[in-house]
Amino acid sequence: MTDVVVADVVVVGGGIAGASVAYELAADRSVLLLEAEDVLGRHSTARSAAIYVPGHGADVVRALIEDSGPRFAALADELGTPPLLDPRPVLWVGCDDEGERALAEVLAERAGEPGAPVAIDAAEAQRRSPTLAPGAVRVAALTAGAADIDTDALHQGYVRGLRARGGTVRSGARTTAITRDGDGWRITAGGELVVAGAVVDAAGAWADEVAALAGVPRVGLAPLRRTIAVARVPDPARLSRPMVIDAAERFYFKSDGPDLLVSRADETPAAPGDARPDDVDVALALERVEAVTALGLRSVRTSWAGLRSFAPDRRPVVGAWPDHPGFWFVAGQGGSGIESAPALAALAASVVRGAAAPAALAPARLHVS
Repeated sequence: MTDVVVADVVVVGGGIAGASVAYELAADRSVLLLEAEDVLGRHSTARSAAIYVPGHGADVVRALIEDSGPRFAALADELGTPPLLDPRPVLWVGCDDEGERALAEVLAERAGEPGAPVAIDAAEAQRRSPTLAPGAVRVAALTAGAADIDTDALHQGYVRGLRARGGTVRSGARTTAITRDGDGWRITAGGELVVAGAVVDAAGAWADEVAALAGVPRVGLAPLRRTIAVARVPDPARLSRPMVIDAAERFYFKSDGPDLLVSRADETPAAPGDARPDDVDVALALERVEAVTALGLRSVRTSWAGLRSFAPDRRPVVGAWPDHPGFWFVAGQGGSGIESAPALAALAASVVRGAAAPAALAPARLHVS
């Protein structure tokens, strides 16, 4: 290690969280993005269901998703990407007593919010999605403003935009040490020593591990594995455009060409790492989706798993601990990291520049060590 790299801000983590906030900060800062893997966005960013669903998630998450909607359109022009959203309505369904109760709670909690799901009757749900078996649905609601997200285009656009703004990207550069250096930090990563005024911890499931390297208290993130599979469909003519989500969050599915993307919406505790699909989760996803579609699902074309990281209250963490200024968390986005990224990145960048972090997102709310 001979050279010393100097930057205003080091961002640790090359997934959607790190790439997006690095791009926003590079408008007026020198930024170095560090990614441990050889390929950026290898883990959760590359393994999501890639869907934008207004009215989805915890309260502040719903607000971030709503604010991200117009930003997606602006980013396509700003970053020179293809259109980032492709409309795909979402049907929320209740197929049993638990599903009915869950949908009633969803509708009551989100009533009056922009983009909130709107109740429709079971016949209308069947008409909109003939993929559903007749009589399978008791109650339903529609989110008309949902869309598929071109995740690759968004992530790659942010990385290109970061470089165009003078930012630097280091892949295969695992961060191994972070120490306080006066008002700034010394970071060891990939055989280089970096001196920076601020560190942004956007390392996803590894964010608490990175904080520990810096002697900064953890925020209590829980990485949870989710398995997704693409199933072969004997009669693709029955497939329809809407994505279908069980209101009790026990399964979801959407068409994927002639196939069907399915998940049992599992959240299995897992250590940070390269998540692998679980055969039992795949089988349960097929079983649950088959029960409401009668498509004859028997075989899987491919499957994968990713990690969704949540703080204890399932809200993102944006900001610094009061006693550890200059070390900023952008973490805990759970399963909404991509759909909320445009708004969350702009917010996080403003916090790093000196704006107060919203109390609902700041680490101080968590009181963990």
